[in-house]
Amino acid sequence: MEAVFKMGASRIASAVNAGELSAKEVVTAYLERIAELNGKLNAYLHVNSTGARRAASSVDDLVVRGEKLNLAGVPVAVKDVISVRGLPITCGSRVLRGYVAPYDATVVNRLKRAGAIVLGTTNTDEFAMGSSTENSAYGASRNPWAEDRVPGGSSGGSAVAVSGGMATAALGTDTGGSVRLPACFTGLFGLKPSYGALSRYGLVSYANSLEQVGVFARSVDDLALVYSAMLGADPKDGTTTNFSWSIRDALSRGVEGLRLGVVVEMSGEGIHEAVSSALSTTCKELERNGVSVGEASIKHMGYSLEAYYLIAMSEASSNLARFDGVRYGEHPAFEGDWNEEYSRVRSLFGLEVKRRIILGAFALSAGYQEMYYGRASRFRTLLIHEFREAFKQFDVLIAPTSPTPPFRFGEKTQDPLTMYLSDVDTVPVNLAGLPALNVPVGTFTTDGTTLPLGVQLIAPYGRDDLLFTVASQLERSGLSSARVVEPWGRIV
Repeated sequence: MEAVFKMGASRIASAVNAGELSAKEVVTAYLERIAELNGKLNAYLHVNSTGARRAASSVDDLVVRGEKLNLAGVPVAVKDVISVRGLPITCGSRVLRGYVAPYDATVVNRLKRAGAIVLGTTNTDEFAMGSSTENSAYGASRNPWAEDRVPGGSSGGSAVAVSGGMATAALGTDTGGSVRLPACFTGLFGLKPSYGALSRYGLVSYANSLEQVGVFARSVDDLALVYSAMLGADPKDGTTTNFSWSIRDALSRGVEGLRLGVVVEMSGEGIHEAVSSALSTTCKELERNGVSVGEASIKHMGYSLEAYYLIAMSEASSNLARFDGVRYGEHPAFEGDWNEEYSRVRSLFGLEVKRRIILGAFALSAGYQEMYYGRASRFRTLLIHEFREAFKQFDVLIAPTSPTPPFRFGEKTQDPLTMYLSDVDTVPVNLAGLPALNVPVGTFTTDGTTLPLGVQLIAPYGRDDLLFTVASQLERSGLSSARVVEPWGRIV
């Protein structure tokens, strides 16, 4: 039998349900791999050794009693902004040091009920604010493809865990590309679902109207298996809804007759040559399988980045007001003026979080709210309309996930605006609440270093199934694949 850490979620669940492999054996193999690699990669902030072994024993007991679990023994990682009962949840920040989640998020609860094993919580840019994990208070995660390259963010730890074989699948959050960008930079499938497809109950909010829980996996089948286990309306989250399609049916459908639109505003000037070539190759492969390819235009997309950051920072300034040292995290002894003590707690925030709180508070302040936040909100409505018009001509849109391959550590930290531009191709999807999927489509070699490349598929609201249909075809054709990577860059 192949090494357990190379096995996909479907293979593990099948083997555990059939009694060929025990959940205990799976967990032991993964915990050993984490012990070996996490010191190098810094993917996990908290490893759930005791809890994972206990959960594995419970799964094995259920299997012995004849129960069939869709995710039996499948080891997953969870981004450290999603509650896992009994585990610390720090959001990558010093503000929440010592805080332990008192309950499971709905998505975590549903995974556990399906037989999945939570191995631990993963590194993130502080409060999910960043594109490289360099904003984590606990050090950046390292890209297993190249030691000097970032893994993307903010869900970089989850991406590294899956790419490095320290989890079979992982949960992240995507507020402006924070699942798709790390998936692109580490060679994985990374899904940002339709807004409302997955419950946000138990997620520490950064920007409520933009963020969604997302999934990382090394195959489309694994992605579908994990995503399916979490789908569905949740009475604890009024924004959730049910969809009528079946992902299993979507995987078996062909792509012949589908109409694919290449978003011209996202595929022209400023795109790295290797990224542009990967996009072209992907389109040609789909054409060979009966897909018609044309140009799609989202006329005002060029204003998306500005609108996104105004809305995201405004919502962040409101959401992060709750972290005052009284209700969550460290509780300093109040000795003097309350305002001074409050300031002491708030000083624990990192520079990027402070920047976004201040800018968001300004955008919402009297006399400026309509000028900034109001205009950004109206632009958002315009963008949604333009996407709807594009989807009258095309079934699925395609564009680069990132305009460049993974960048080096320190390359963008001195200029926040340059870092924000990393999200230029991903934020329009979040503004419009659409589903999108990063698909790994080859590699690029520079200075002897091989780096992964990705493109994103974008579907109409509520048609996440189309993403799986197209990605499955690309995987079957051999163009799209994801493998375990040993530090640094050796595919195994």
